[in-house]
Amino acid sequence: MSSSKTRTGNYFEDFRLGQRFVHATPRTLTDADQSLYIALTGSRACLHSADPVARAAGQRGRPLDDLLVFNTAFGKTVPDLSLNAVANLGYAEMRFNQPVFNGETLSVQSDVIGLKENSNRRSGVVYVRSTARNQHGQTVLSWVRWVMVHKRDATAACGETVIPTLQAQVDTAALAALAAERFDHRAALVTQSTGVTDLWEDYAVGERIDHPAAMAINHSDHSLATRLYQNTAKAHFDAHGMARSPMGQRLVYGGHIISVCKALAYDGTENALAILAIHGGSHVSPTFAGDTICCATTVLDTFDAGSGASVGGVRLRMVGAKNLESASQIVFPAVGQKHAPETVLDLDFTIALPKRGAATPNL
Repeated sequence: MSSSKTRTGNYFEDFRLGQRFVHATPRTLTDADQSLYIALTGSRACLHSADPVARAAGQRGRPLDDLLVFNTAFGKTVPDLSLNAVANLGYAEMRFNQPVFNGETLSVQSDVIGLKENSNRRSGVVYVRSTARNQHGQTVLSWVRWVMVHKRDATAACGETVIPTLQAQVDTAALAALAAERFDHRAALVTQSTGVTDLWEDYAVGERIDHPAAMAINHSDHSLATRLYQNTAKAHFDAHGMARSPMGQRLVYGGHIISVCKALAYDGTENALAILAIHGGSHVSPTFAGDTICCATTVLDTFDAGSGASVGGVRLRMVGAKNLESASQIVFPAVGQKHAPETVLDLDFTIALPKRGAATPNL
């Protein structure tokens, strides 16, 4: 006798425009999660690593890493949206509205904003807008992503094709206001702990930073990371099933690659205080266990959060690649050009950095 309790997830033909998912199982994040995140990614971001430093820099305590928060919130969406995914394709309009601290609880909901069946009729792309809120109902994070999802039945009828219009970037004025509100004149004290004095004024548009370190992705690392985020996507978990797929093996969760690249980019952005937004991004090609990741960053833009603000924003383009001799070999393609085959990530995001000023001691 078959059971209706078997949860097989949604396939492309199950999605409809305007559909809302209130994702199951809120998640309370703690310092223990932060410690495991550091172990899996090598993150060295100063405000996320040391409580006294965070307090000295004007925070009420050590905030949890922005990408730990994102990946956890993303994981909540997987059973409803991407359990049957071919691949997660890209992101847009991601805003980190406020930090998350030890003991806070995230709940996530998503709305379907676009659908497009692929020409082979075996899969389609689902566009969703997701929102993560804390236990007080305050929005801490929101984003759009699009994911390619298998169809259960290639002949099944699907909803109408709608490709949403997305912003090329999160509004700069809104980010400036957010940055000015979050950080006071003590923000630059972080330099006394990093030992690096490069601040907002020292980043020039067009500048390229080749981050020197590289990191090998082990089966244990990416498996533990995916479990930490409670991401149950078959592409990351099911080795037997993926052996029969065109990939031939499990894929490394793309969010783990973002976290690894961000951790590698510490050398060159040591005084970054927070991610304010991710304007866009794509997982250009898959990563597998055994690949070694390196990354390079270029400065796209800068903005001052205001004459009375202690911080400014730096918009960066980070490209991650696999199995190169050094980050200096990474190619940044122009708009409309194809990525090099070794490219795995292309991410457009803005960070907050302290400004140099009269109120900043010892600089």
